[in-house]
Formats: sequence, structure tokens, C-alpha cells
Amino acid sequence: MTNKDNITKEKNDSEKVHPWRLCPFGEHWVRTHNMHIHPSQAHPEGYDTTRRGHCAKNPSRHDVLYPDEIKEIADRNFANASPKACSLNSEFGESESKYDDLIAGWTKYWNEVLSPDDPLDPNVVKALIATESSFDPTILANKKNPKSARGLMQITDETRKFLGNDIKGEFKDHFVHATRSDLNDPNINICAGIRWLFRKRQVASSILKRQANWEEAVYEFKGCRSATEEQAQNLINKFNEKLEVYRKCDKK
Repeated sequence: MTNKDNITKEKNDSEKVHPWRLCPFGEHWVRTHNMHIHPSQAHPEGYDTTRRGHCAKNPSRHDVLYPDEIKEIADRNFANASPKACSLNSEFGESESKYDDLIAGWTKYWNEVLSPDDPLDPNVVKALIATESSFDPTILANKKNPKSARGLMQITDETRKFLGNDIKGEFKDHFVHATRSDLNDPNINICAGIRWLFRKRQVASSILKRQANWEEAVYEFKGCRSATEEQAQNLINKFNEKLEVYRKCDKK
């Protein structure tokens, strides 16, 4: 992986981070919405109007993906995104292939933005989702704790804050801003989850003193270092079993 997580690149105002982006670097997309104009001398009672979709400056001046743009990017580009993960429907039924376009699109996007030496395989993402949430976008790891891991890729509230730069230190650029409820949306969850997986590969590389592979990134993503050896091995074994199924499927 390059050092894009550690270095904020200087960009021209007109330059986009990726061709799919709607706005230049340092700006984000705001969808068309209704708004009320406050009273003025010309309009004593104020009036309602429609603000068309537009780009707005990011307060941080860094690259930030917001939900409006995440949705637009997926709607406009993901139907034809490739490569796609294995489309097999096995133990999880139809839900197992329901998110293939989102997986393909965001895997392609982050591969092209972050330029890893070994591009992320969408089958890795799909196997990760299978073993994190069984393709259930509504799942909450701890129903009594709203800050618990949630959604397809089981993103915690702390991770959400790191991704949005609410907690400093994990990223220098390429943030993903989302609320807790936003993470219930499969599109936003997968976008954020893949970004976090790239960060975990960087963490694994730092610990190992060499470039980590994607299995080692998954090890970090799943929090295996804080688990017992038996628990960690069980988590990785389940992931590898699912990944092998998807990769064999792709070769048929």
C-alpha cells in the first residue's frame, strides 16, 4: 500500500479524487433539498424554495465522502462495476448475492484511490461480510448498546468516528462521514467497511514490519489480537473457508 493514509496530497481545486466523484477534492455533494429562506425586507414572511444539488466545501479541506455522494456514486456507476465477487447463493439464500454490485463498486473505488500493491479482491470483502453479519444489514452485535458493531461489516461507533475524523490519529485523508443510523444502509456500511479494511492492512503491516496480506488485514479487522488464540483461529478459519468457496466458484 502507498502512504496515502499518511500524506495529504496537494490538489488543484478542479481535480477529483476519482472519476466517479461528483465534486473536486476538498468538496462534497449536497443533494437537491427543500429549504426555507428567512424573512427579509423583500420577503417579510420568508419563503420556501428548492436548492438544487451542488458541491460544498469540506470544513476540514480534506477528502471526505458523505452519504449523499456515496448514494449517487453507487446509483450512477455500480451496475457495471467489475470484477464482481462470486454470485453463489448457498447457506444465506438470496441475500448472499444481493450486495454484489456494492461490493464490486466500492472495492474498485478504494483500490483505485488508495493504489495498494496487491489489489483487494471483492471475494475477500464478501467473505468478510458473510462471517461478520451473514448478510444481515440490520444486525447489531449488542442490541442493548447503540454504540455496538452494526451492519453488514459490523462497524463500531468508535470506528465510525475514526473514519469521519471525529477521533484524530487514524487517517490523514480520504475520510468517510456517517451517522450511526447511516451505517444501517448497506451501501454506506460497505463503503466505510472497505476503507477501514485498508486501514487495518496498514496497521498489520506496521506490526509485522513488512507488507501485510489481506488475510492479515482481516485478522486486524476482526480484532483477533484481543481474542484468545483459539478464538482468533476460529474466526480466521471461518473466514478462510468462506473465501475458498467464493474463489473456487469464480474459477468455474
